[in-house]
Order: sequence, then C-alpha cells, then structure tokens
Amino acid sequence: MISDDRQHGTSAIYFSRPISRLDYTAMKYLSVAIILGFVIVFSYFAYYTSAIVFKSEGWAYLADTLPIFLGGMLAGIILVITYTSIGLALSSISRSRFFAAIGFLSIIYGTKLVSLLVELQFETTFMYALSPYDCLAHLGQFLLGIPSNYDHPVSISAVSILAMNSLAVWLLVSRVTSLEVTRE
Repeated sequence: MISDDRQHGTSAIYFSRPISRLDYTAMKYLSVAIILGFVIVFSYFAYYTSAIVFKSEGWAYLADTLPIFLGGMLAGIILVITYTSIGLALSSISRSRFFAAIGFLSIIYGTKLVSLLVELQFETTFMYALSPYDCLAHLGQFLLGIPSNYDHPVSISAVSILAMNSLAVWLLVSRVTSLEVTRE
C-alpha cells in the first residue's frame, strides 16, 4: 500500500489536497484492516452462523458456544490489528511491494521457526514471546479456553503483542511523516 506510493511518488497527489499525514495513515490502515477483517472476522462469523442454521441447532447450542465464538471473534480482531500494523510498517519502509510481503512472511514465519528451534534445543517456550504468530496463537488459546501449548504466562504474550503493535504503528507513523513530497 504505502510502498506503491513511495515507489511511484503518488504521495504528492494525496498531500496536494487538504489531507494530513494522519488522515493518510488512518486511511491506509483502515483500508487494509477492513479487507483483512472481511477475510478473517467476517468469514469466521459466516461459518459460525451457517453451522447453526444448516445443522438446525437450537438455542441451547447457541448459549453453549456463544462465549467460545465471542472469544474467537476477539482473537480474530486482535489478529487483524496486529497483521495490519506489521504489514503497513513494512510497507512504509520499502519501495517494493515484493520486499514488504517477503519481510512480512519472514517476520511471521521466521520468528516462529527460530522459536521452534530454540524450544527443541533448550526445551523452553519463552522465545515464542518474540513471535507474532505464536503470541497470537497463545492469546487465542486463552480466549477460546483451549489448553495452552506454551510454558510462559499468557500475560507475556499479551504484552508482547502490545509492544509489537506499538512498535509497528510508531514505525509506520514516523515513516509517513518523513515521506518526501516530490512534484514533477
């Protein structure tokens, strides 16, 4: 998103109008979050409601599964926020869409792989606190009431996700404020 604007110099078009850099950042963030929200949260909602309708489940089933559904919905929203923050922060650094996407996948899966290797070697899951994938999984397990696969407390994963989001949003905002506007 932002890498395309950096590559093609289209930020001059945005900033020639009465749009502030905060508006620009919020617009990009919301557009990515809405698309990701439709893919993750809306599909989760559609799956849950269609399972109830097509299986002809009664009110008792709905009452039993509603807390799990709401926990999953909250986990999906946290996932959307985190992946949007990381993706846009990486997009604001690079001028290429390709490198931003590779960087995103490297952060998500690379940190998971390194954490897995550390767990296998040293038999500790504490390194998973640096992996967005595993922090989100740990928090999702807690919200759904599933037994945890991790040895460290869920509060460490929650603080880690908060720190990752804060760092990503700070990087995004600082890069957007330093966007040079060139008119040709």
